Amino acid sequence: MYHPLPAGLLIALSLACPQASTATPLTVPHRTISLDGASRLLDAAMTACHADGKVLAAAVVDRGGNLVALRRDDGVGPHNTIAAQRKAYTALSTRTATRLLAANARASAEAANLNTVDTLLLGGGVPLMADGEVIGAIGIAGAGGPAADEACALAAIDNVLRKTP
Repeated sequence: MYHPLPAGLLIALSLACPQASTATPLTVPHRTISLDGASRLLDAAMTACHADGKVLAAAVVDRGGNLVALRRDDGVGPHNTIAAQRKAYTALSTRTATRLLAANARASAEAANLNTVDTLLLGGGVPLMADGEVIGAIGIAGAGGPAADEACALAAIDNVLRKTP
């Protein structure tokens, strides 16, 4: 048989255990780049970079640094495939474009230590932002140097993320 607790006892218990009512949730909501979003970014990057006749590799990682999608042209060097992934991972983990990181590393011995962790301080990686939140990153390699790699990444972002409501 069910016997409800008296209201006074429930109030006393809730006052005795304040952490129960103000506990921090065990999960937090977050957004991340989808496979469809990553594919659209890679399509846009390839279109922007192929205008100059370049062969390249492009990678998109989610907010956890996991590879979501990778695209590479026939004939692109294997180092470019790895570099695209590492540039995306670096941009995501530092929340900074990798070309800026490389410039900071040249200016500061302490910042140069970033290359001792699994990062790549070479332009072409750019964080993906949505409403001020990092949702992933894109990395480009093989477009003709760090500035060209970054320009391809930014063109893809402009084409896809900034046009999406």
